[in-house]
Amino acid sequence: MGGSGGDECITRSSHVMEGGGSLESYRYYLSRRTVLQMLNDRGYAVPNSELTRSLTEFRFTFGDKSDLESLRLCLPLRSNPSKKMMVVYLGTEEIRTQAIRGLYGQILNKEALHGLILILQSNMNTFARKEVLKFPFKVEIFHHILQPKHEVLSAGERDKLLKKYKIEGKQLPRMLETDAFARYYGLQKGQVVKFTYCSGIAEFLETYRCVL
Repeated sequence: MGGSGGDECITRSSHVMEGGGSLESYRYYLSRRTVLQMLNDRGYAVPNSELTRSLTEFRFTFGDKSDLESLRLCLPLRSNPSKKMMVVYLGTEEIRTQAIRGLYGQILNKEALHGLILILQSNMNTFARKEVLKFPFKVEIFHHILQPKHEVLSAGERDKLLKKYKIEGKQLPRMLETDAFARYYGLQKGQVVKFTYCSGIAEFLETYRCVL
């Protein structure tokens, strides 16, 4: 996963081979990083150390064959820290009702949970999906590598967006001009990029970043 688009496609081979690591750890690295970037854009308190973690650091922390429980996240909303978003990675076997019920039983302080994101590596059957709908909070389902579609807005589209929400560009989530994505596309300060994430329940999620 990752919000860096084409830049990651070009450097993929070297990333996988970095330190002799596995393709699996690289996929988890991209997946987790994109989830963190998405939550940061949504207003959750994501530590900067998580956003800037390199592949080498990820492998050192989580290992070359990551334990899925160690990849879980629970982050507070910046504007209301009592509301938290949880992220859970599920395994490669078909996801059935029993697994969903087991997961629900593991969640503590359910009343404080603002939402749950499930990252799937396999199919979730119909009965399991119905079980998810019983959860008392919003559940979003994404598939393992959540590569967002990106679109650089024209000046007119940017102005229309800012006018619609009555904000200035600097109030949007930021992307530094030195960011790999910005450098790859030659973006300049003031330009706005739209990222579209596709999920299984909430069909599309759009976020915007302004280059500073």
